[in-house]
Amino acid sequence: MKDSYKRILVKISGEALMGSQSFGHDPDIINRICADIKEVYDQGIQMCLVVGGGNIFRGRSAEMLGIERASADYMGMLATVINALALQSRLESLGVHTRVQSAVPMMTISEAYIRRKAIRHMEKGRLVIFAAGTGHPYFTTDAAAALRGSEMNCDAILKGTKVDGVYSADPYQNAEAEFYPQLTYREVITKDLKVMDTAAITMARDNNIPIIVFNIYTKGGLAQVLDGKGKFTIIK
Repeated sequence: MKDSYKRILVKISGEALMGSQSFGHDPDIINRICADIKEVYDQGIQMCLVVGGGNIFRGRSAEMLGIERASADYMGMLATVINALALQSRLESLGVHTRVQSAVPMMTISEAYIRRKAIRHMEKGRLVIFAAGTGHPYFTTDAAAALRGSEMNCDAILKGTKVDGVYSADPYQNAEAEFYPQLTYREVITKDLKVMDTAAITMARDNNIPIIVFNIYTKGGLAQVLDGKGKFTIIK
């Protein structure tokens, strides 16, 4: 299975970075995630990441504070940049050459997003972290992952979550939730499964990019999935 993937995009939610905490960053979790990324990077697979910002700020919750949706979403984009810089620092300490590209230009701390430049970075063996979502409000970082995965001509999008695949309901709340080892894009939409938003699923479908959902907290889980081992859901 691994030989099928020459270039992949890994989607990491902001919530994943805070572990069991209620806010911010869990150093042990970040170290583990970055070690798993390095394991795959060292195998010569071209990689890019999209990271969320929910561990710092969630745009939708800000509406409750009277902040308009567009402004709240821009604030969320800034949170993703903080997370991208945190991942970059840890990955580079492990010997992974990285570049951060932000959809919202921040020349002092990152490159602006340029598609051809990002592809060239990966061809030269650098890992690219895409920050600030799509750069536009009303789009989630899941949609950004599908967009960047399409633009980068990735062979797959791997979405790391707190569970080991897609279930009919939250398995932490419903012990009888059904696990789906494989789904079609249409089934995800018609069953209203909350793995990714409809815009992301539709874009992946239109560009024929499989989405693999796995548990990002499983040590070595990313490499196992690429080897076709372990437990995961593939959407194609």
